[in-house]
Amino acid sequence: MEITVIGAGLAGVEAAHQITRMGGRAVLFEMRPGVVTPAHRTSLLAELVCSNSLKSLDLQNAHGLLKEELRRMGSVIMEAADGTAIPGGKALVVDRDRFAARLTEMTGNNPGIRLVREEARRITEEGIVIVATGPLTSDALSGELRELTGEDSLFFFDAISPIVDAASIDYDKAFHASRYMKGEEGDYLNCPLTREEYDLFHEALVKAERVDLREFEKTSYFEGCLPVEVLAERGRKTLAFGPMKPVGLTDPRDGKRPYAVVQLRKENASGTMLNLVGFQTKMKYPEQDRVFRMIPALKDAVFLRYGSIHRNTYINAPLCLNEKLELKADRRILFAGQITGVEGYMESTAMGLAAGISAFMSATGREFHPPPSSTCIGALIRYLTTGNRNFQPMNINFGLIEGYSKKNKEATVETALREIEEWKNSFELEK
Repeated sequence: MEITVIGAGLAGVEAAHQITRMGGRAVLFEMRPGVVTPAHRTSLLAELVCSNSLKSLDLQNAHGLLKEELRRMGSVIMEAADGTAIPGGKALVVDRDRFAARLTEMTGNNPGIRLVREEARRITEEGIVIVATGPLTSDALSGELRELTGEDSLFFFDAISPIVDAASIDYDKAFHASRYMKGEEGDYLNCPLTREEYDLFHEALVKAERVDLREFEKTSYFEGCLPVEVLAERGRKTLAFGPMKPVGLTDPRDGKRPYAVVQLRKENASGTMLNLVGFQTKMKYPEQDRVFRMIPALKDAVFLRYGSIHRNTYINAPLCLNEKLELKADRRILFAGQITGVEGYMESTAMGLAAGISAFMSATGREFHPPPSSTCIGALIRYLTTGNRNFQPMNINFGLIEGYSKKNKEATVETALREIEEWKNSFELEK
């Protein structure tokens, strides 16, 4: 029996591979390239449409701990990420094209996965189905999900940062460095601004013409992915204490800390493309060209991709899902990835991994129990299935992990890794 997986993003690809890893078979639906989205630009599976950073590698950071849990669980996404990593300081940063190409190849070469390149407009009435359609769920399937959940799907919008041609930057007005000298040779290119330059830039951001969202005007943004101009509206110093903070940086040209900086990060291994870190935006394209050129080092920058804004769809998970990630109203249907209400690449991957294992165990008549909430994966599942009525998307953080103590973070990490191994062994021994 094949388990159906709808959506071949990070969560869907991970779920399909976990099903085959457990000994099952999966049919994986992907609507691209036949049906395009506002954010994707290729037909590759698991394409990263926002940042190419998968966040911290440090085990003393919840994002780093989650990655290590996924590695120990045999995550195919982590295998591809580690294999296509490029310099990024203490963060795991990947060459996005090589990353997606590798996962597309790995999926195509997996004999247990049947890839179907067509839109799944409805959920089949028989068999186990994992919905992993992500933030860009099609209108047709969104309508189906509203009927199934009994609740209107909730929408908000993620903003994408611009990418510039590295050769077009004025390097006389920029310097390579990672904050506090972390990372080899400075994995970030820093574009400093004086106070006067910062004030003019801030004013331009606030006054810039933006995309007319019309029906989307009442939308709310995920706090961790706010458009830079929305941040600027919160006050003159908000950016200087946010994405433009100069803390931990010293300009080697004068030995001083800049008033503010814009950090650029590699988008590919060759470093020919650079991403404006934290500069998601909904400004119109001509305005982006005008405003971002006010950054001295970017005066003559060539923009390879302007920032944009796209819809994100997620369900009210605490009302809809049980701890097996099954739909309470129809337990043969599971959800995985961002559509569950987790936020972030690795969080989506984690829910894909859990849903794939859960679906296979259901198909083989075995009982699935989530990992302990003292692990990152278990903590995310607990958040999704026991959250309050004002449910909002969430990244992994130590505050979600049961038993966490700031005074003994090392113990939290040790416990999480020990218990994720024990959880893995508990069902693998049954195979």
